[in-house]
Amino acid sequence: MSAKEKKEKKPQQVYTLLVEVGRKDGDGLPDGADGAALMCYASGVDEAEAVRETVAILKQADMAPLDVTGYGTLDERIEQGHEIGEDERELMQRALDENSVIVAQMTPFFDGKPAH
Repeated sequence: MSAKEKKEKKPQQVYTLLVEVGRKDGDGLPDGADGAALMCYASGVDEAEAVRETVAILKQADMAPLDVTGYGTLDERIEQGHEIGEDERELMQRALDENSVIVAQMTPFFDGKPAH
C-alpha cells in the first residue's frame, strides 16, 4: 500500500466565500454594472479546494473572478461571532449534500460601489 492509499480521506466541508467578479461578455450582470460581489457556499476538503472549484465554475459560467475572500466553515464563522440564519444554514447544507457551489447572493457594482 502506498502512502497515498494509507492517507485518511478528509471529509468535505462547506466554506463561505465572497468572490468579486469583473465584466465579461455573457456574464449576465445588469447593464451598466462594472462588476459584482457573489456570496458563495462551496464544498471542499479544504478552503483552497473550495476556492479552486468556485473559480472554475464561475469561469464556466462566463464570469470573470478577480478576487476571493474566504470566511471559513460554519463552525469557524460561529467562533468568530457571525450570526447565521436558518436560510444560510440550509444553503450550506445543500452545498455539502450536492458537493457543489451555491451562489447565495449577487450584489452588482456600479462605478465601483454596490447597488442599493
